[in-house]
Amino acid sequence: MKKVLFCTLLLCITMTLTFAQNIELPAPQTGGGAPLMDVLSKRSTHREFSTKELTDQQLSNLLWAANGVNRSDGKRTAPSARNCQEIDIYAFTKKGVYLYIPEKNVLEFVQKEDLRKEIVLQPFAAEAPVVLIFVAKYDKMKGMDKEAQEFYGATDAGFVSQNVYLYCASEGLNTVVLGSIQRDYLKKLLQFNGKAILGQPVGFAK
Repeated sequence: MKKVLFCTLLLCITMTLTFAQNIELPAPQTGGGAPLMDVLSKRSTHREFSTKELTDQQLSNLLWAANGVNRSDGKRTAPSARNCQEIDIYAFTKKGVYLYIPEKNVLEFVQKEDLRKEIVLQPFAAEAPVVLIFVAKYDKMKGMDKEAQEFYGATDAGFVSQNVYLYCASEGLNTVVLGSIQRDYLKKLLQFNGKAILGQPVGFAK
C-alpha cells in the first residue's frame, strides 16, 4: 500500500513539474498596431540585438502574428497549402526550448537548456532574446509527394516569416530571417519528420 501511494505521489509531482515548465501566454492583443502601409514602409532587416528580454505579452503577440489562430474555425494568420498548417514554431530562449501551440496559446516545454548558439551559424543571431525556428512537419501534409512537401513547406514558412517581419516593423523590434541554420542538429534535437526551413531571431535594437 505504501509503495502504491509513493508511486502515485511521485507521478503527481512529475506531472506537476512538467506542466509548470510550460508557459501559458497572455491572450494576444489582436487589435491596434501601426497602419499597414506604415508597417510595409518600415519593414527591414537588422542584425544587431540587445539582450533585453521580450515580455510574455510581446512574445504572445509575436507568435500569434506569426501563425496564430485568427478565426473560430481554427485557421491561421499565415496561409498554408490545403490548410495543412504544417509549420510549427519553436522558440529558443535562454530559459530553454519551447514549441508554440497556437490552439492553446501555450509554449510547450521541450528542453531546459539555452541552445541558441547551437542552432545558428551567425554569432549575432544568438544574442537575440528569442530565436524562432520554422519547421515543416511532413506528417501533416497528407496526400503530397516529397517534392510538394518540400515546395509548400518552404513557401508556407516564408509566409510565417513575413508575418514576423511585419509585427516587428509595427513594434519597433529588430529581426532577420536566416536561411543558414543547423538543420541536421535541429532534426536530431527535435525529432520530427520534415525539415527546419528558416530561423528568425527577434529582439530589441542595441
